[in-house]
Amino acid sequence: MNAVRPIAVAAALLCAAGCVTSSDVQKLQSQISELQDQLAQVKRTASSKEEVQSVNQRIADQTQSLLKSNGTLVAKVGEIEEKMSNTQGSIEQTNYRLDKLGQQLTQQQHDIDDLKAAAARAAAAAAAATQPPAVVQPGTAVTPTGGQVTVTPSSGEDPVQVYQSAYRDYQRGNYDLAIAGFKEFIARNPSSDLADNAAYWVGESLFSQKKYREAIQQFDSVVTKYPQSDKVPGALLKKGYAYIATNEKAKGIVQLQYVVHEHPTSQEAALARQKLKQLGVETK
Repeated sequence: MNAVRPIAVAAALLCAAGCVTSSDVQKLQSQISELQDQLAQVKRTASSKEEVQSVNQRIADQTQSLLKSNGTLVAKVGEIEEKMSNTQGSIEQTNYRLDKLGQQLTQQQHDIDDLKAAAARAAAAAAAATQPPAVVQPGTAVTPTGGQVTVTPSSGEDPVQVYQSAYRDYQRGNYDLAIAGFKEFIARNPSSDLADNAAYWVGESLFSQKKYREAIQQFDSVVTKYPQSDKVPGALLKKGYAYIATNEKAKGIVQLQYVVHEHPTSQEAALARQKLKQLGVETK
């Protein structure tokens, strides 16, 4: 509006001087109109700039708020993921302990049965030794029915007690003593019905010491030397566990699947299925 006033004043002076034509007045009025339009446009532009600046400021404020909220959200998600990871780790450890406990209970039941059978045979042999002497070959004794049974020369220590002593050492966590005891038992009684059990518990002792490579070799020897033993499923199962513990997951899975396939009704097969499920492997 300030720019229009000088032109209006000039027009008034020209009119007053009497030396302006109607054409000049029209041109002057046209210029005034154009200036008025330009001034209005300037006002609109200035107003638009202020609005744009205001909008930009609001956008900046909202962006900052969103970034702050996003940072908080990311931190919370990180905390949740960490808690989930810790929980998963605890679940896996619990499952592992349950697997191991189930395996130990199964093997202990087998050993109790074997010990009862061995004790019964020892009692029968002792009863046979009390029978009246008969003319027999050296190294044999007469049975109550008149037959003959081979008698292992006494070393002054009951083999069953040697076995039980080694097994107690295993239960107490004295794995080196347990290994030595079981190996001594096997060396003195290689044909005993408990020899396969002793060989198996050597492997268990090595496994408990996290000597997984040695444990695998020991479990292999159980399967090779005593293929008809009831310890074979357990040896195969723990061999699979040992492979998994050494990060040889594929070999471990194959071993567990073999247990399920070859011994489907055994307790070891149930444990193998459970472990395979934890590893994301489906079994029939």
